[in-house]
Amino acid sequence: MAMFSREPEVAAKSPETIIGPSVKVEGNFIGSGNVVVEGTVNGSLKTSKDLRIGEGAKVKADIEAANVTVAGEVHGNVRTAGKLELGPSAKVLGNVEVAVLVVAQGAILNGKCVMVKPETVSSSPPIPHPEKKKSFQA
Repeated sequence: MAMFSREPEVAAKSPETIIGPSVKVEGNFIGSGNVVVEGTVNGSLKTSKDLRIGEGAKVKADIEAANVTVAGEVHGNVRTAGKLELGPSAKVLGNVEVAVLVVAQGAILNGKCVMVKPETVSSSPPIPHPEKKKSFQA
């Protein structure tokens, strides 16, 4: 199986929740099963299992999950005790705190990246949102 196939590892596991392309979630979404997002989420998104952000999805939320696969757009911080996988069409604008990071050619990651041991992710303080860039003066 190719590293970034159309059916990533998370999709192979049966999702408990699917947020379809026509669905918009406003607020805090908390789940305990595998979640697939194909629509829009604004707020926060947390699951104790795996999360997949589909190619057409737009997420403006802080994310916490066991493993995260992104093919769409995320504006917010991502925290995972496992693997964060960014496909070629992924766009993440926010800080990430991960144990394993996989970035495909073409993916965009604009934020601070902190690599941690899996057991330290849930106990560490939240990572702050990236600040607007200020002009550099020498």
